[in-house]
Amino acid sequence: MDLRNSRESDNVEDVRSQGRGPGPGSDPFGRRGMNIPIGNMRGGSIGSIALIIIVFVVLNFMGVDVGALLGDGGSTTSSSSSQTQQTQNTPRANDEEVVFVRKVLAETEDAWKGIFSSEGQRYTAPRLVLFNGQWDSACGAASAATGPFYCPSDQKVYLDTAFFAEMRDRFEASGDFAQAYVIAHEVGHHVQNLTGVLGQFNRQRQQMSESQANAMSVRVELQADCYAGIWGRYTDQKGILERGDLEEALNAAEQIGDDALQKRSQGYVVPDSFTHGTSAQREKWFRRGFDSGKVSACDTFSGSI
Repeated sequence: MDLRNSRESDNVEDVRSQGRGPGPGSDPFGRRGMNIPIGNMRGGSIGSIALIIIVFVVLNFMGVDVGALLGDGGSTTSSSSSQTQQTQNTPRANDEEVVFVRKVLAETEDAWKGIFSSEGQRYTAPRLVLFNGQWDSACGAASAATGPFYCPSDQKVYLDTAFFAEMRDRFEASGDFAQAYVIAHEVGHHVQNLTGVLGQFNRQRQQMSESQANAMSVRVELQADCYAGIWGRYTDQKGILERGDLEEALNAAEQIGDDALQKRSQGYVVPDSFTHGTSAQREKWFRRGFDSGKVSACDTFSGSI
């Protein structure tokens, strides 16, 4: 991608220096989708709290820094070496990663602003939270383990850029346009939120079985892929795409299909558990958006997918 002449979005919140450290390991693609909130687990019983207090007392007696274990950054007994390491790992405010994210987000803003305007509507851009390790969202905890996701409750996209390294090293989905596709996909969920698709799905899923909800989730995700394809066409028309960029996005779609991820992780597939679509479906719908450039071509809710 040639983003040299692209502007940078003002809608990026860079909180990477404030992260709480890496979360528990899991599939970094998270199968989390747009992450519609379904409650939280912030409460606890009195017995649980008492047990926690006992554990803390024992750990302190053994000389273990509990504050450091919790990763709250509030311990006053941290060693100078750990403080130095934290300083060295603190990302610069305008490093290459954040500039790339700002420029890609700006291109999505310009594309969708024009599309909405052509329909006589106003596009309200989402904010993108760039974090490192873990961060709290209105939809729950965000981490590299859950992968990028869009939260409709606060209309923000959450992204740990360590995910890009996972794409490249673990899932063989490298390239700047592959990374941009991930951002454009999450922005596609924001478009669905603005048009009411996510709200309708959230209401309907309450009366669905798990397999039915999964099947509907696939359609929601494939539409977001199609919207990402529309954005890809917009960037191509502006002369931003370079040779091989489209292939990077299509390869990424192939590598992160539900069937590909399940084969890689467990050696077999369970179609009823799919929530994002197969590799072939994800490639198909991204390509449909890219080739047509029309929102009307992204109706994944009618007929077969």
